Amino acid sequence: MARRASSIRKLIMACLLCLGFWQFGQGAYIPAKAWFAQELMQRAWAQTTEDGDQQAPWPWADTWPVARLTAKSGDVDLIVLAGGSGRTLAFGPGHLSASSLPGDSGNSVIAGHRDTHFHFLRDVEIGESLVIERIGGRKHLYKVIGIDVVDSRRGSLLLDTEAPVLSLVTCYPFDQAVAGGSLRYVVTAKKLF
Repeated sequence: MARRASSIRKLIMACLLCLGFWQFGQGAYIPAKAWFAQELMQRAWAQTTEDGDQQAPWPWADTWPVARLTAKSGDVDLIVLAGGSGRTLAFGPGHLSASSLPGDSGNSVIAGHRDTHFHFLRDVEIGESLVIERIGGRKHLYKVIGIDVVDSRRGSLLLDTEAPVLSLVTCYPFDQAVAGGSLRYVVTAKKLF
């Protein structure tokens, strides 16, 4: 009887251990995928800027690098992909095609996930600098002029602005356990040059 109880305890412990490893793997998968994708996109960015042709970060990709975003004095260095689909945002921040390109007149909207690439937005402050580099090496300096939480069901971003503006958008709140919801955290920056 004692032997059987000991065997059952060992089986339960083994099952709990396996479940723990599986949960750890699930939690590490998304950040690992995001990091690995940025490494591949950095290579595609280097190749794109070198020869001027759009380079997909991996052979089956339906997106390509359009810009490079640096912030927090260079601690944040992200490749921005074309498009804002969920598939694109799983790998990196995406430039919404309905908005203007960074540096051009109008509002350039870039979206990213709050728990991976755009987690840094939580610590961005008004007055901070953001740099966007476009293909061809041209860099555009932006200064953060506003930080807002908006309900996506009740508002939208103005795309047709006279001055070049950059809007970085992510889901809110940052520490929410379940993804989704209608709140968006919007960091707005005005182009300096």
